[in-house]
Amino acid sequence: MTSLFGTAGTGSNLQFDLQTGTHERLLVTPLTRSSLFIGRSLKEFVPLVIQAVVVIIAMIPFGFRPDPVGAVLGLALLGVLGIGVGSLSYALAIAVREQDWMFWTIHQTVIFPLMILSGILLPLENGPAWMRLISQFNPLTHVVNAERELFAGHLTGANVAYGFLAAVVTAIVGFIFGLRALRNSTK
Repeated sequence: MTSLFGTAGTGSNLQFDLQTGTHERLLVTPLTRSSLFIGRSLKEFVPLVIQAVVVIIAMIPFGFRPDPVGAVLGLALLGVLGIGVGSLSYALAIAVREQDWMFWTIHQTVIFPLMILSGILLPLENGPAWMRLISQFNPLTHVVNAERELFAGHLTGANVAYGFLAAVVTAIVGFIFGLRALRNSTK
């Protein structure tokens, strides 16, 4: 949830920069457009991982005992997913730059179904068949399953592989859409 909500809302920061003219001032610097975008996207990694570490530490007194190697891999997986979701958020912010209310409308319309269909809050095993079927197309489902496996110490297996694949594909798709949106908006 930290990865999903924290990074999905980062496009609102870009919208603020667009409204105040800060973004346009950055565009006239000698940096390439892709460097600006990649820098913005990668900056999501560190705060996201730090927030996750704080949550993990807070849960240890309540009996949470993560596998150390699995936890490190899980944090890396979380960071990669966050980069992808943050990049998609930036692409959305650029696409709806004139209507800031539209950013939040689309954000909320997409985020909550993704969260519910991922099994973050409630296990999907007992849910309706249609929900279980749709959840298999949700990349977040695979990341959630991988995180559970990793923190339990199961470092290999199909769930872990699918989780990393889903996170990497989300990051690649986010970069593609984000870079395209930035390049198209500045031509």
